[in-house]
Amino acid sequence: METVQGFLRRKNIVISAKRYGIDALGAMAQGLFCSLLIGTILNTLGSQFGIGFLTAQLITINGVGYTAGGLASFMSGPAMAVAIGYALQAPPLVLFSLVTVGYACNALGGAGGPLAVLFVAIIAAEVGKAVSKETRVDILVTPIVTILAGLGASWIIAPPIGGAASAFGQLIMRTTELQPFWMGMLVSVLVGIALTLPISSAAIGISLNLSGIAAGAAAVGCASNMIGFAVASFRENGIGGLAAQGLGTSMLQMPNIIRRPVVWLPAIVTSAILGPVSTCLLSMPNNATGSGMGTCGLVGQIMAFQTMTQSGYSVPSTLILILFMHILLPGLLAFAISEFMRRYGWIRQGDMKLDI
Repeated sequence: METVQGFLRRKNIVISAKRYGIDALGAMAQGLFCSLLIGTILNTLGSQFGIGFLTAQLITINGVGYTAGGLASFMSGPAMAVAIGYALQAPPLVLFSLVTVGYACNALGGAGGPLAVLFVAIIAAEVGKAVSKETRVDILVTPIVTILAGLGASWIIAPPIGGAASAFGQLIMRTTELQPFWMGMLVSVLVGIALTLPISSAAIGISLNLSGIAAGAAAVGCASNMIGFAVASFRENGIGGLAAQGLGTSMLQMPNIIRRPVVWLPAIVTSAILGPVSTCLLSMPNNATGSGMGTCGLVGQIMAFQTMTQSGYSVPSTLILILFMHILLPGLLAFAISEFMRRYGWIRQGDMKLDI
């Protein structure tokens, strides 16, 4: 008789922190990017530059009009669920069934819907994988089981998970308003670290529904990591490395961080300095979408621009603050700190070399 371990191995069900905490969470962030984030970018471009096609309501659903960007954002639940299923290597019938699961779970989870989708999509995908191709009527059994398992899990756990995530996000934002210096530093450093680790800072920010100056501090911390590493490692990686890290991800430095953790200090110290500046001196707000994106595709800056102008900042002052706090100061500070560390041999030539 087949053992449980043998069955799980045959079904490619790997219960591990890497599979669920890194692979699934990272894929979830890509699903978010291709739906909610892209939708927000399209809406922002349409409204700021007066692009008719992007501001026009293309379809009306239940009395609500949706633009092209609105439709993309509307499908964030299915996009996240399918991305998670893809990361878990779900077979096609399971993967396609996750569309329904993702939509229902995201709706039931409310403001914390994305975090609920992470848990529920994992449950539904693994249950679907377990029954996949076990019967002669697989085309019926696998979708039915996957959808029902996902809807059942959504009904039970999505509202409490969503509520807890939203409450925790509110706690962070409220605490940051009460203690802007220390919380500004803490949020900036921790979310910046999450951006560079092989987990998703974007998913964290959106799952917690961060906003206000807490989201602004998180965005500064993420920018400090991306721009900080890009500038500090310029002598090793040149223009290609500058673009890959500054517009892509500082996660590329993880192998070097594992070998020499000290190379992370310039970015971390930079985020610790600029986080309180953002909260205490400038009161720079952002939204959940931009809080964990850093400078990846300039999404964090687009969201900062949208949030700040809506909060009463003038366009010129908004652009200047974003330029300094997200790009120039992170680059200058990280460069100065890294050069100081290089002078004393704490960072050596080649320590930040990327294999790209």
